[in-house]
Amino acid sequence: MTLKEIKELLEAEVLTGKYDPETEIQIGCSSDLMSEVLAFGKPGSILLTSLSNIQVINTANVADIKAVCFVMGKIPDKNIINLAKKNDVVVFITQLTTFESCGRLYKNGLNSCGYFNLDK
Repeated sequence: MTLKEIKELLEAEVLTGKYDPETEIQIGCSSDLMSEVLAFGKPGSILLTSLSNIQVINTANVADIKAVCFVMGKIPDKNIINLAKKNDVVVFITQLTTFESCGRLYKNGLNSCGYFNLDK
């Protein structure tokens, strides 16, 4: 799935990062616990979260996550945006809930990064 497809499915706005609409994302993860993201996140994935603090971008950087989508209309502050720019992390925001965002992506073919992947 491309970043463009994700943007459209989530009715999202791009806030920052090296947004190349054709960038492929194979895996999605969702959590507000950054320790879970570090444990189960996969490089090159997208993270969906309602947690809006600087640790989200720090975690994305460590876990080599390409994009972060803040759900439920959460708007990251300028420190978060600046760090995302510095680390080339694409940042989206959507008004959708976490549940609906994950459901739309999964229904349209994005794989889960979780330990309990039902497809296996």
